[in-house]
Amino acid sequence: MPTPHYGQPRYRVIADELRRRITNAVIPPGSLLPTESALTAEFRASRGTIRQAIALLRDERLVATEHGRGTYANPDHSHKDSPEEGPQVERRQRQVLADPELAALFAVEVGTTLVEQQDVTRINGAVRAVARVYRLQRASQ
Repeated sequence: MPTPHYGQPRYRVIADELRRRITNAVIPPGSLLPTESALTAEFRASRGTIRQAIALLRDERLVATEHGRGTYANPDHSHKDSPEEGPQVERRQRQVLADPELAALFAVEVGTTLVEQQDVTRINGAVRAVARVYRLQRASQ
C-alpha cells in the first residue's frame, strides 16, 4: 500500500491504487479483483471502505460486479487517463502442407502446398484475435 494521501478519503486512495493496477494490466481486463476480505486485509481498511472504492471504480466503468461471481476488471472500459491504442495487426505468411482436413476443404491431395496467412490483432499489447487464412499456392510462387 502506498503512503497515505492525507486529506483524501481512504476509499479514494484505495480506488486510485486499484485503478493503477487495472490500467497497468497488473489486474488484466476480464480478470477478477481480489475478494473484499483480501482487500480489507491488504489495505487494512473496513469492508465499507473497500465497497466505496469499488463503487467508485464501478461508476467509472472500470470494473463490473456480477452477483455470485465477484468484481472483475471491465474488458470494455474506456478510461480517460489511459487512452486505448488502436488495434495493431501483425501479419505472418508461410507455406504449409495440407493436412487431411485442409486437403478435403480445398479438394486437393494431402501434402499439397498451401499458403497460410496468420493475423494477430493486439490492443494495448494484449492479443485480442488470431485469424488464419489458407489459400492455394499460385504456380508462379
